[in-house]
Amino acid sequence: MRVLVTGAEGFVGRTLVRRLLVAGHQMRAGIRPGGPLEIPGLAPAERAAVDRVPLEMLDTASVAAALDWRPDAVVHLAAVASGPDARRDVGAAWAVNAAGTARLADGLGRIRERGEADPVLLVVSTGEVYGAGVDRPRREDDALLPCSPYAASKVGAEVAALEVWRRTGLRVVIARPFPHTGAGQSDRFVAPAFAARLRAARRSGAATVPAGSLAPVRDFLHVEDVAEAYLALLARGVPGEAYNVASGEGISLDELFRRLARHVGVAAVPVEDPALLRSADILHLVGDPSKLRAATGWQPTIALDRTLKEVADAEAD
Repeated sequence: MRVLVTGAEGFVGRTLVRRLLVAGHQMRAGIRPGGPLEIPGLAPAERAAVDRVPLEMLDTASVAAALDWRPDAVVHLAAVASGPDARRDVGAAWAVNAAGTARLADGLGRIRERGEADPVLLVVSTGEVYGAGVDRPRREDDALLPCSPYAASKVGAEVAALEVWRRTGLRVVIARPFPHTGAGQSDRFVAPAFAARLRAARRSGAATVPAGSLAPVRDFLHVEDVAEAYLALLARGVPGEAYNVASGEGISLDELFRRLARHVGVAAVPVEDPALLRSADILHLVGDPSKLRAATGWQPTIALDRTLKEVADAEAD
């Protein structure tokens, strides 16, 4: 199968590209222009097997050029993916996440209408689209009540892609991943951020580590399990449907911090820092994966403690 991955240079993108190569797919990687067209961590043979192209989601011509390959499938990861980044420039988040997705989906829909290909588009959204709700695993039929610019722009992306599905028959599948981590994730995200601060405390001998609120509960997966879920949805996801990518189990950020502290090897304790608090934070964000499992047979295989050890080891001096 010919697969285009947008945002291929990102944390999930590079993991997914390697997994697609192992599965024997032909690969095109869309990479945001402005730097080298490289995917971090690929071996020379892997780099040689991937057609790397510049892809700017704000530019219709750039999107059209990436699609001239007529892919059988597109995994759409390119996005303003950090909540703080989205809050700093709300308009840019909407332009990339919602309008960019609309541009990509429309391009694929036109290809389908012309009879040139019948691609599937996997739109990677987020579990945050459910917003602040009841303290139970979220289901796909729950209301979408985003409470951040990032999550709202992802709802916009879902709406835009599904409109093209209804209008052109483009096979659109929505993935709603819940938090995921692993070695190599940016410290803009909570697990590697904790690990970096704990490492600094170990070096300095500090007894405390600054943290935001530790009350929220999150559902964490390993990035490799998330990549496997995307592969499963490419093969067996039903067009027009959304699927949670989650474990169904929650852990408080307080417990996450303490487990990472054990792996880093430091006894420092967290102290709330007002600068790290988030407004309208979601207190309970856990997903029900039943629909995904029923459709594809997918289930996570990597335990959380192994995942956190990888994060701690990756951040080691």
